[in-house]
Amino acid sequence: MSRVLIIGAGGVGGVVTHKCAQVPEVFTDIVLASRTLEKCDKIRAQISRPIRTARVDADNTAELTALIREVSPDLIINVALPYQDLSIMNACLETGVDYLDTANYEPRDEARFCYKWQWDYHDRFRDRGIMGLLGCGFDPGVTNIFCAHALKHHFEEIRTIDIVDCNAGKHGHAFATNFNPEINIREVTARGKYFENGRWIETDPLSVHETFDFPEIGPREMYLMYHEELESLAKNIPGVRRIRFWMTFSQEYLTHLRVLQNVGMTRIDPVSFQGCEIVPLQFLKALLPDPSSLAQNYEGKTCIGCVIEGIREGKPGKYFIYNICDHAEAYREVKAQAISYTTGVPAMIGGMLMLTGAWRGRGVFNVEEFDPDPFMEKLPLHGLPWTEKFLE
Repeated sequence: MSRVLIIGAGGVGGVVTHKCAQVPEVFTDIVLASRTLEKCDKIRAQISRPIRTARVDADNTAELTALIREVSPDLIINVALPYQDLSIMNACLETGVDYLDTANYEPRDEARFCYKWQWDYHDRFRDRGIMGLLGCGFDPGVTNIFCAHALKHHFEEIRTIDIVDCNAGKHGHAFATNFNPEINIREVTARGKYFENGRWIETDPLSVHETFDFPEIGPREMYLMYHEELESLAKNIPGVRRIRFWMTFSQEYLTHLRVLQNVGMTRIDPVSFQGCEIVPLQFLKALLPDPSSLAQNYEGKTCIGCVIEGIREGKPGKYFIYNICDHAEAYREVKAQAISYTTGVPAMIGGMLMLTGAWRGRGVFNVEEFDPDPFMEKLPLHGLPWTEKFLE
C-alpha cells in the first residue's frame, strides 16, 4: 500500500490527483492539500474514488511537517509554487519522506532559474535515507527523459539538443497564461541563455527566434529562452556541445506582454500605492484569468519535443522525438487543459516509479539520471504517446 500527499490544487494538481486516482494498485490512498481547501474539494468532487483533502500553507515548514506526520505519506508530490520547493523539502527532511516536484526553486524577489539550491540538499537527503526527484513534469521532465532515451538507444554521442515547445491552442481570451501568471511572465521576460562549448551565453529577452514546422500544427515562430532543464542536461549528458530551449508565442501575446512591461506591470519589486506596498506582477495575476479556468473552452494542440544531433552508428545523425496533446481531449478526461495535462501526467508516472522501486536512490536527482525505459513505456499508457523519427 502506498499513500501519496499531493501539495497544490491548481491545474497541474488537479491532473496529478485524477491520474493517481486512475492507478489504485499503486496509489492506494490519496491526500490533496492546498492553502485553499475549496480548490481541493472541487477536485475531489470530480473523482469517483474516495480521496482526502486538507488545508496547508506550503510556505510554513512547521505546518507542513505537522500535516505530513498526521497523513504519514510514502511520497510527497509538490505541484505548488516554485517559491515553496525548499520549505517542502525541509519538511521532507524533518519527517523522512520522499519528495518529487515539477519545477525548480525560485526566490520570490528574483526571477532566476537555478538548481543549486536544491542540489545542495543531496547529501542531507542521502544521509536521511530519502529520495528527491526534481523536475518531473514535461519540460523539465519528459524532455530530459527523451534525451536519456536517445542516448541509450540511438546515439553513441549527443552533440546538440534543441527543446521545442509549441502551444497552438486557443482559449478565447485576449491575454492569458497557461500556468501561474506570476511564474509564467517572470519566465518569459527573463534574459535568454543557452549552453555552448562549455559556457553559458546570454541573449536579450525573446531577441533570438526562428521558424519551426511542428507536426500536426505547422510552421510557428519560436523564441530562444532559458529553461531549467538546460542546466541539468548540460551536467548529465556527457560531451554535449550545445543545448537550447525554444517556445512559441503569438504576436498578440507578445504585443500585450510588451505593453505590460512598458507600463511597469511585470515588475516583481514592491511599489507604494495609496499607502500600501504592492508587487505589480502579483496585482496583474489577480486581474488575469485563472489558468485552470481556461480549460473548458480550450481548443487546439500542443507539440513539445527534442531535436537531437549526434553520432549514430559512427555517422552524424539528426533525430526528433515529440508528443502531441489535444486541449479538448485533456479536458474531457480530467477537466484540465493540455499544459496542465502534460505536466501532471509525468509527475504521476515519476511517483509511480519511485513507489514501485523502478527508480530508487538516496539523495536528490534529476530524471535523466535514471533508466528512461520504464518511464517511456508508461507515457503512452497514461495519455502521452510519443513519436520519434530520424531526420537525416
